[in-house]
Amino acid sequence: MKSHNNDRDIIIIGAGFAGLAAGIYAQINGYRTQIFEMHNHPGGLCTAWKRKGYTIDGCIHWLVGSSPHSGMYHLWEEVGIARGREFINMDEYMRIEDTNGRELIFYTDVDKLEKHLLEFSPQDEKPIMEFIRGIRMCLPFDHASRLDSPLKKLYKKLKVVFTFMANGRKMQQWMKLTSEDFARQFKDHLLREAFLEMWVPEFSMFFMLFTFAYLHNKNAGYPIGGSRPMSQALEDRYLEIGGLVHYNKRVESILVENNNAVGIRLADGTEHRCGRVISAADGYTTIFKMLDGKYGDEKTREPYEKWPVFPPLIFVGLGVNRTFDDVTPSVSGLCYYLKQPVKIGDATRERLWVHIYNQDPTLAPAGRTSLTLMMPTNYEYWKKLAHDKASYNQEKKEIGRTVVDLLEQRFPGIKSQTEVIDVATPLTFERYTGNWKGSFEGWLITPENSHVMMKPMSQTLSGLQNFYMCGQWVEPGGGLPTSVMSAERLIKKLCKEDHKKFRATQG
Repeated sequence: MKSHNNDRDIIIIGAGFAGLAAGIYAQINGYRTQIFEMHNHPGGLCTAWKRKGYTIDGCIHWLVGSSPHSGMYHLWEEVGIARGREFINMDEYMRIEDTNGRELIFYTDVDKLEKHLLEFSPQDEKPIMEFIRGIRMCLPFDHASRLDSPLKKLYKKLKVVFTFMANGRKMQQWMKLTSEDFARQFKDHLLREAFLEMWVPEFSMFFMLFTFAYLHNKNAGYPIGGSRPMSQALEDRYLEIGGLVHYNKRVESILVENNNAVGIRLADGTEHRCGRVISAADGYTTIFKMLDGKYGDEKTREPYEKWPVFPPLIFVGLGVNRTFDDVTPSVSGLCYYLKQPVKIGDATRERLWVHIYNQDPTLAPAGRTSLTLMMPTNYEYWKKLAHDKASYNQEKKEIGRTVVDLLEQRFPGIKSQTEVIDVATPLTFERYTGNWKGSFEGWLITPENSHVMMKPMSQTLSGLQNFYMCGQWVEPGGGLPTSVMSAERLIKKLCKEDHKKFRATQG
């Protein structure tokens, strides 16, 4: 057992985006860090896996801050992700088809989107224009970059302040409106179903507006290569500035003495001491298992007792001997109605949403394509089913077969062309990342908890010193940018505690 009293020695739990970013910023600011990760590679939920030459990507569809002109781009430069990364901006966010041959397209360009939606359903002009005006309201927003000149920073801040002053009440209304509530305003059934399908129904509409604003500004591009190269770039950056990562090391508990975090105990019984502990791991596991629920107050417990999380998924990855040249590449894929409802897993599905990665030739052998399908599911269904391993595995196989059969309705011949079928469940996500209930992005922002957007959640626990948290469990809304921003926010806090100026780059 090593003993350390120096609070510049930091142990970080988890080598996902938040953990690696925390390590990078900490190393830059003179701290000595090491990361303990239970999996065998970096990235956490930003991951992908190989199957017979195909890459099944489990995460990235778009990355906010992809434009070099964006203020957020400097974050990706600082942590190494922007280095040599090629981003592409697609013309379509998604398209949805019904059984009558009607096709609804959500373009990434707001002007094309407006024109198409009005032509598609003139009777829904009022909610359509409300949606378009909401997107345009968000277009001016941009983060000030540390690289901006003082005059440019002032200009950006004034532009944001002016936009808030002009639209503050409208923004609050959008924040309190869910996708489900907004969808009800449409008379056309396909438009109504589209707004329910492309976003989590309980999620605030405010974030959909910002997503389309980023897409219009070409600031939410897709990184060629997908998730794994980005995660690897984070690790490379961390290691090159002196960080240490220990893989296949599951943290069982956080060591506490006199209400001070002093280290960690691994599942193999070994202990490692340090001056400070940062958990970038699952929030529930951290608070209620690693710390036995002994720390934190009512405010800390409230989210775990009352807030909804992003729904867990059935995730189907396919490798197909087909190019899909006839399908327009899109950010989120194609949704189509089935000839009749079909039970898949725990729910009956009327539609199938398929994401065809024909925009990225690096994910499949030449002339072939990787596909993914994501379906919301119930965690408890899978937890109960897993008591019988044979039944659990049989259900996964059945889902794979059913999905391929249903894809045949839209893509004739695909059944004979499918070379890889890989099915993941909420328990798969939980096993590899530790995420509570198999959730893929932590807290879901709804009208009931939207106040957290104005005041960030605490990164410490009441009654416990030298312990901190970062990542999606203290940054509602999820996503890769918030993970890195959460890490940056935390290391700024440590620098402030130590009376030192925060630095974002070396030198």
